[in-house]
Amino acid sequence: MPRIALVTCRPGPRVSVDRDLPVLARALADAGASASVEVWDDAGVDWAAFDLALIRSTWDYSWRADEFTAWAERCGGATRLANPAPVVRWNTDKRYLADLAAAGVPTVPTSYAAPGESPGLPDGHEYVVKPTSGAGARFAARYTPGEHATAVRQVERMHAEGFTAMVQPYMRAIDTAGERALQFFGGRLLHASRKGAVLAPGTPYDARKVAHPGLEPWTPTAAEVAVAEAALAAVPGAAEPLYARVDLVDGDDGRPRVMELELVEPNLFLWLHERSLPRVVEAVLEAAR
Repeated sequence: MPRIALVTCRPGPRVSVDRDLPVLARALADAGASASVEVWDDAGVDWAAFDLALIRSTWDYSWRADEFTAWAERCGGATRLANPAPVVRWNTDKRYLADLAAAGVPTVPTSYAAPGESPGLPDGHEYVVKPTSGAGARFAARYTPGEHATAVRQVERMHAEGFTAMVQPYMRAIDTAGERALQFFGGRLLHASRKGAVLAPGTPYDARKVAHPGLEPWTPTAAEVAVAEAALAAVPGAAEPLYARVDLVDGDDGRPRVMELELVEPNLFLWLHERSLPRVVEAVLEAAR
């Protein structure tokens, strides 16, 4: 009987509810596994007692990235961790987009400003400012060139809290074509979804946003699959991620680009893709064995 920990975080006002977690735990139990939901920063958990620790909804990690990656190292030393600690460490900092771009993967153009550095804010088009460690559009906002002073205040606030800022052009196609999320599990495309724009004009960076507005099933194009697979092939290290979500948007040329590559705790949206549950269970059991 495989022993599997489904790793989550403590509930709180800034943390969403993982709708898939009880469904996955029940499905694994029905398949003969011993599956339990565990909190990643619970000091009383003996991770060595599990055959697999599967990170699922550790959705508070971006506030405590250093603490979380240290936990991943410890947990990965005690049992098999999915995704592996080196992958988690690389993916918790969105400067990985520079690595993907260097590998030839089409990505959204991104610049970075660490604390003490001045951001290069565009003066000819809309842009987005957000932290390199973030989730659920936290500390993210959309600006016009005329809102320069407000954007500077956001960067100053992030720098004061120790965050590196990233600046990207606002990808205008999001307003019409949306953002597509291609999800992989066990090395294969699992399913895909599309959502609308998250960042509305004028929404304050510290306001809570709806992370997945208008989410709906999506059939990915061949070009979208090719870009997603190229992004996964560029992940450093020999260990293949058990799960991944590749978020894509269209550039001005109409071609897909990587907005984010989620390898830490992506929402699987199993409530929207119920037919994917058996494949997820199969891949998790195989990983636990």
